[in-house]
Amino acid sequence: MAKTKFIFECSECGEKHSKWQGKCNGCGAWNSLVETIDEPVKATANSNRFNALNQSSIVVNLDQISAEDVERKATNIDELDRVLGGGLARGSVILLGGDPGIGKSTLLLQTLAFIAKDNKVLYITGEESVQQVALRAKRLEIPSYPNLRLMSEIRLESITPQIDLEKPDVVVIDSIQTVYSDMLQSAPGSVAQVRECSSILTRLAKSRQIIVILVGHVTKDGAIAGPRVLEHIVDTVLYFEGEQHSNFRMLRSVKNRFGAVNELGIFAMTDKGLREVNNPSALFLSSYRHDIPGSCILISEEGTRPLLVEVQALVDQSHMMPAKRLAVGMDGYRLSMLIAIMQRHLGIQLYDQDIFLNIVGGLKITEPALDLAVILSIISSFKNKPLAEKIAVCGEVGLSGEIRTVQKGQDRIKEAVKLGFVRIIVPKANQPKETYKGVEIIPVDNLVQVVNYCFH
Repeated sequence: MAKTKFIFECSECGEKHSKWQGKCNGCGAWNSLVETIDEPVKATANSNRFNALNQSSIVVNLDQISAEDVERKATNIDELDRVLGGGLARGSVILLGGDPGIGKSTLLLQTLAFIAKDNKVLYITGEESVQQVALRAKRLEIPSYPNLRLMSEIRLESITPQIDLEKPDVVVIDSIQTVYSDMLQSAPGSVAQVRECSSILTRLAKSRQIIVILVGHVTKDGAIAGPRVLEHIVDTVLYFEGEQHSNFRMLRSVKNRFGAVNELGIFAMTDKGLREVNNPSALFLSSYRHDIPGSCILISEEGTRPLLVEVQALVDQSHMMPAKRLAVGMDGYRLSMLIAIMQRHLGIQLYDQDIFLNIVGGLKITEPALDLAVILSIISSFKNKPLAEKIAVCGEVGLSGEIRTVQKGQDRIKEAVKLGFVRIIVPKANQPKETYKGVEIIPVDNLVQVVNYCFH
């Protein structure tokens, strides 16, 4: 019997190494090599994997191809349809990741229950029994339809024939880390198994024109577990985010070949499952008090949706050096940069002050339009002076203290006006041509103007 040979494979790019080393030679990632069994893929695996591709290898002219929009299936959940770009696209492969217990299976079960009214769906669970899925459906009061089929299986060679037999319109694999193929000796969840099973299921979806949804585990850093090539294989990557102790859940699109990226869907977890939040701005501002120092309202833009959120800061005398800097919901390095800008251009010395910043509601804001709200909230807390009532801001701050333009400024202003804000600070380049009755638009081009207006 041949001796088993072990190699080290990069979990980020799949590069193989004969021995362990700290850095991958392929992608440069550190501490990403995992031990696995060196096994050549059998010829049958290659034929199954690329059969669908070989059948359609025809060269055509670009102007001969019909550029019609892809057929979509609505999910009856507006927030999910928004993130997907209008619904589930036919022939697409969707990867859904999120922390354990965040609500991935609940969201999928609610979605499949509606789709099963007019389409055949197959829910394949590798982590639960069909009885456990039925108990969850009963608890969530999800109606039972003949087209909603369940199967508990983790062997790929048993899953693919069942898909051909059932001929479903939508297939859910919960989760891809539990599925394994007999053609590989590696354990389920290994780099080789996840990559190979995902590739075969993707080719199956393209050749049969069915919708495949893969549920993925996440690492402790919040990224989807498994090789990074898994995210390149699929058409859409969705992340389900939220704090375990909060009722809010955020569904974010980070890749979408059939729609816009960075779209955000917001849900509320109830005892009857997930409920979509149609007016998240009003919900996030429900506990806002204008008379508290260190609080500022940001007009953010998540995908195609303007969103008003509260930015809170706490500045206090530090009792040890260096002073603490903590940011929740934004990049900590950007917070340090904004503190340096304030010290240089506003003369506010914060080197001996502990600064804590929080985006209320568990949101994570990455856009630079957050800068102005962060600076105003820090100054408000430092001076112990609240901002004026019903004031909202947005703007990127440059290293020289200038206020830079932001994208979709008109949409941000309209959202703030709709929610009753009467003072709106925007970059000078985003000053609207139209006027709003009872609303003061304050265009600014540097930090000194903003501070003089807010803390005169």
